[in-house]
Amino acid sequence: MASIMARVFLREKLKISDITGLACSFFGVLFFFRELLATQGQLAKAEEARKGSSTTSHHIFMILLGLFSSIIGGTSYCLTRAGAKASDQPLLTVFSFGVPASPAMGICTYIFEDFVLPGFQPTVLMLVLGILAFFAEVLLARGLQLEKTGKVANILYIEAALTQFWSLAFTRVAPSFDHLVGILLIVISVGFTLYIGPDKEME
Repeated sequence: MASIMARVFLREKLKISDITGLACSFFGVLFFFRELLATQGQLAKAEEARKGSSTTSHHIFMILLGLFSSIIGGTSYCLTRAGAKASDQPLLTVFSFGVPASPAMGICTYIFEDFVLPGFQPTVLMLVLGILAFFAEVLLARGLQLEKTGKVANILYIEAALTQFWSLAFTRVAPSFDHLVGILLIVISVGFTLYIGPDKEME
């Protein structure tokens, strides 16, 4: 979706190699959740047969909500790229997104959630994760400043592969064939994007 939005707003051209890399990574993620999707699909059919058409309208609403959120997410990548290209410092782009987002998040949390004061260990963990997330956002803004949106979006799929890899490593559960295929597809796609795909865009 980020690549499509970049084509619309930033007039970036999608090459065959870009589309192939994104499709390969996307199918890799689908392999992670193939069993879960099959199970939920069977449960949804049973629920739909029991309740009737109200469940169908609920599923359509959830699909539209997911589609809307993915469009907003893709647009945010385009805005990040436009802001990073307009500024010499990617920090300014990260802060400009954080200034309106933080109060909005605080207001929504106050309205929709019950506030619970965290303990010492969760507070330290939140601080560490917040600092790491900040550096990740700065690096993302820098990547969008230097490269096309489609290339950066494809490289971001490595997060899904690393998440699966670490979960398999920490739980010490024998990896399933689907997970291995998904990780392999993402690694091949990201490697292709980094080393064999189109050269870096020259500013």
